[in-house]
Amino acid sequence: MSARSGHTPIVAGFYPDPTICRVGDDYYLAQSSFEYFPGVPLWHSRDLLRWKQVGHILTRRSQFLRGDGRPSTGVYAGTLRHHEGRFCYVTTNVSDYESGQILLTADDPAGPWSDPVRVPQAIGIDPDLAWHDGECYLTWKAMSFTEGERGILQARLDVTTGDLAEPPYPVWQGSGLAMPEGPHLYKIGDYWYLLLAEGGTERGHAVTIARGSTPAGPFDGCPENPILSHRSSIHPTQNIGHADLVRTPDGGWAAVYLGARPRGSTPGFHVLGRETFLASVEWAQGWPVVLEDAFEIPRATTEWVDTFDDPDLDLRWVVPGGEPEAIVERPTPGVLRILPAPDRPPDGGGLLCARVRDLRWSAEARLEGSGRFLLRLDHRHSYGLTHHDGMVQATARIGDLDVVVGTAAVVGDVVVLRIAAVGPQSPPVPLGHGGPDDITLSLLTAEGVLELARLDGRYLSTEVASGFTGRTLALGSTAAPAHFRSVAYRPQP
Repeated sequence: MSARSGHTPIVAGFYPDPTICRVGDDYYLAQSSFEYFPGVPLWHSRDLLRWKQVGHILTRRSQFLRGDGRPSTGVYAGTLRHHEGRFCYVTTNVSDYESGQILLTADDPAGPWSDPVRVPQAIGIDPDLAWHDGECYLTWKAMSFTEGERGILQARLDVTTGDLAEPPYPVWQGSGLAMPEGPHLYKIGDYWYLLLAEGGTERGHAVTIARGSTPAGPFDGCPENPILSHRSSIHPTQNIGHADLVRTPDGGWAAVYLGARPRGSTPGFHVLGRETFLASVEWAQGWPVVLEDAFEIPRATTEWVDTFDDPDLDLRWVVPGGEPEAIVERPTPGVLRILPAPDRPPDGGGLLCARVRDLRWSAEARLEGSGRFLLRLDHRHSYGLTHHDGMVQATARIGDLDVVVGTAAVVGDVVVLRIAAVGPQSPPVPLGHGGPDDITLSLLTAEGVLELARLDGRYLSTEVASGFTGRTLALGSTAAPAHFRSVAYRPQP
């Protein structure tokens, strides 16, 4: 079973800001990861359609400063390139913002990656790398979180020292839409092309492009800008933008870009974060023409069961604002122990998380003793189940409200907790709440499924909570270590 590429992501779930490169017949794809660690997931494909995660670029704390772990801080968008036999990745850690950009390299994209070369003279976000006549050009969105935007800047970069060869200079500032960012620079034929994201990463998001005769311009904008956008449309994929181009082995072109799939009544609520999509690119009169629905995307296998028999954690598991080694122990095969952490720490660092990748799904955690099983968007927006002292409690955290919404007594020390995203029972606005889904919190018993709560999914959406991330399933402890025997995740129709 397959679907058109403009409607179906190639990497579903909270995997935003895609950047891509090709080496021979192999494509490599990376995305931003914000406060989650390990950081910057790295994927491999041979056909652009089927992707397998092969690692993370940021796997050691020496590679980037943790910061305070607040939601949507950490590692922002970057650029992945292959140059003279080595892979290069440049990105921004907004938790260490005044230190500038960080540049890492590797012989194998699956790792290990180097410790970073820092570029302290380039303050901003969304850095890009391009090479010409032996020189590396760094292009980025210069900005200050206190003083605002400063525009798209560029300078030649010494990649070994992180020094700029000259004072940064402005290049093309976009087509006139708000928030030009996400620059990518390419030499294609006789021109240098500068690709931007504009309009902000919400409903006004768009892709624009300009071309010039040198890497520094001057650049002339495409007369058809924006070349990709769903602004003011009813397309089921919205917020599209932040594209990156790649050439295929047969000489064709493709683009990866981010998009969101809002559901429910106005204004529409997206819950999986921004996802990675694919388009084909043709050329007309020296300008790219994006064909969103050119590919048939096969159904990806998002179902998984983890029984924790492998001594290494699966690549799906990440920690917000912390490190897995600080909270995870493996006492015996088949048991995952989560160590105690302060209840609801500000940075969420006591939780082990896996991204939710489907609009409808169910997940079950088999827990021995006390512990927590949550669906979270951030530390202030989560629904979950807690087992302790012979009771299972269903809880809802929405902003400053943190309440128990259902309870059940249990016998024995082993429980199976279930969280599911199902269709909303309430009709759309104005007759109901019009949410994207309902979240059910249940306990599996010998008699069947005991539903403890059914909650409005709107409150675990970006439109309510804000930020740049998406929903994750989270495993956590209470006052004592939690022992998880298994976790299973299954998409539902």
